[in-house]
Amino acid sequence: MDWGKLLNNNRLRQSKGRDPQDARNDFESDFGRIIFSPATRRMHDKTQVFPLTIDDNIHSRLTHSMEVMSIGYSLGVKLSEDKEFQKRVKKDECELFREIPVILKNSCLLHDIGNPPFGHFGETVIQDYFDDFFKNKCIAKAKEEDFSVADKSSGKLLLKLNENQKRDFLEFDGNAQGLRIITKLQYLNDIYGLNLTYATLASFIKYPNYEERDEKILRKHKKGIFSSEIEYFKKIAEECGLVKSDSILRHPLSFLMEAADSICYLTMDIEDGFNKKLLDLDFYYKELENIPSVNEKLKEIYSDKDNCYKNANTKMVNFRIHIIQKLVLLAVENFIEHLDEIEDGTYDEELILDDSNGLAKKLGDICIKKVFNSREINSLEITGNSVIKGLIDYYIGFLFHRNKDYRKRALRLISGSILKVAYEENSLEGKDAKFENLSDYYKLRVIVDFVSGMTDQYALTHFQKINGQKIN
Repeated sequence: MDWGKLLNNNRLRQSKGRDPQDARNDFESDFGRIIFSPATRRMHDKTQVFPLTIDDNIHSRLTHSMEVMSIGYSLGVKLSEDKEFQKRVKKDECELFREIPVILKNSCLLHDIGNPPFGHFGETVIQDYFDDFFKNKCIAKAKEEDFSVADKSSGKLLLKLNENQKRDFLEFDGNAQGLRIITKLQYLNDIYGLNLTYATLASFIKYPNYEERDEKILRKHKKGIFSSEIEYFKKIAEECGLVKSDSILRHPLSFLMEAADSICYLTMDIEDGFNKKLLDLDFYYKELENIPSVNEKLKEIYSDKDNCYKNANTKMVNFRIHIIQKLVLLAVENFIEHLDEIEDGTYDEELILDDSNGLAKKLGDICIKKVFNSREINSLEITGNSVIKGLIDYYIGFLFHRNKDYRKRALRLISGSILKVAYEENSLEGKDAKFENLSDYYKLRVIVDFVSGMTDQYALTHFQKINGQKIN
């Protein structure tokens, strides 16, 4: 790979140029666009682990993303200091400091921007809804002539969708939705969204895959690109030099973005569990006391012979600080050691899971055992299931209704910017810019864009209103 291309500061739509008094470079300008965007603000009321929590000590999707951004910046600084990496990229430390850490800040802050309400379970709910929808409530075929007489008399909704378009809903993923948000749905004057640099966009793309999933290949674990963004995705990949024969590889910096995310959720989800009294310090220490990379320091903190740490809260925080330090070093060491394989597309490990000490795996086990399976989380996720499925069901029922009065009333509730994007994607202008003129794929796309973009509380309130449980 060519790092000149990997650090490409051009954009999908070339900017007219910044004010000459603006001292920022293009990646720093990206950061400003991201930090001031409505989609970033909405993450303040989206679930990290505990849905609809009113406990200010517990993470939201926004506070999690800010912490991931901080770790991503640290990873970028460590990498920029490495002399061998500087030779490889042909840039000195000062140049790299204003590029690598900033690009990682950008992609880390963005990494969860496409997540629906109610956390990752919200993704599962959307997938499950459409699994039932395509099996039992509609008949979807690629062409009009493919519908038989029996299909037309079945009473089911008839939709023109090809298999890849169906998979966009059956395999709905927050990563793919995130790319749609930042390249299109953050609409101002056109469908380029925030119009970020190619390097920021490419490092954000965790799963550069718009075809079928392949569990054996890390970059294809999920469908990370929707049909609607394939054109943009191919342009991003081409501009960053990520095309290899018939494959598109991950941007190397996306490995570090992924590491920053994993480091934060593994450590901070456990800390949230501690604050919720789902686990205590004794349990945490006993689980980690035999991990060679951290056991000595954790033992020092836990035993506290000099009475430095005073209480369990302080010890917990210092556990987290030390564990993060170790995982940051591990991620950068693995990145540099395996950079040839990363650039060649043959490295298929998460950086912090490639570890003989098994620290990250043990942290993941603790999360599953003590946090994710808690009664509170599962109860509220079931609420989320009812809300998300209910909203999608109402809007499909209204917007595909045979009576135009239902369609008109539902359409007035949909965000105007979401509709504008769909119209522009379908080259509909003036009097032709009508919901009825959209393809069936984009009609469903509008509904999912609208519902998945809601905050937890807005989704709950909106659901209560449209099903008559709440008036104001």
